[in-house]
Amino acid sequence: GKEAQELYENAKIMLKKIVDGRWLTASGVVGFYPANTVNDDDIELYTDESRSEVLLTWRNIRSQGKKRPGIYNKCLADYIAPKDSGVADYIGMFAVTGGLGIEKHVERFEAEGDDYSSIMIKALADRFAEGFAEALHHRVRTDLWGYVPEENLESQELIDEKYQGVRPAPGYPACPEHTVKADMFEVLEPEKIGMHITESYAMIPASSVSGFYFSHPESSYFSVGSIGEDQLHDYTERSEISLGQAKRQLSSVLE
Repeated sequence: GKEAQELYENAKIMLKKIVDGRWLTASGVVGFYPANTVNDDDIELYTDESRSEVLLTWRNIRSQGKKRPGIYNKCLADYIAPKDSGVADYIGMFAVTGGLGIEKHVERFEAEGDDYSSIMIKALADRFAEGFAEALHHRVRTDLWGYVPEENLESQELIDEKYQGVRPAPGYPACPEHTVKADMFEVLEPEKIGMHITESYAMIPASSVSGFYFSHPESSYFSVGSIGEDQLHDYTERSEISLGQAKRQLSSVLE
């Protein structure tokens, strides 16, 4: 409609200002690590190929909803080989932002009472971050990790996520628990490129994306959904935290 077209035209004007004025900078960090699954649902990342020193343990949650025959209750740990299998598997981590330098422009717009432009530049910075995450994932698949070097997909196929592998982000349906971000940031050190994390695990700049890379050919996105008391207690024991803390961390998926 008319309003949507007007919004689109205004976005293009703002985009030109951002590009011509070099208002924003996109930056990111990525790393790849030896990894294996332990305790069915946990993923251990190791410091080197000896796999003797644990760098990070990612406690995952398994879907518990009733499935029809032949459909499994998924967990992201299913996409990494179990440690006792002897298979040397790997995982990636990334943190990217499209909003470095945004603060001074937001402050300027708000000081001028121009809330519309403030909202617009934030929305575009969010798109930059998502676009950068998509572009980096393509480079990971074809070059940096290179597990599908011959990938040659059309734009629509990329939009439809027809590629091999997934990049789930903490806080999203497949991994609803946020606190692993603190461990990710400790390992990746995105502070060196101007990214930070708050005590409530929000990323700064707000237009940022972080997550994990899986290369398993059958990996896919899914929603954990609600979990039961049994898994809550199992997660509490695996994480070596109090029941109260576990309830806070998993509040979004508790029945």
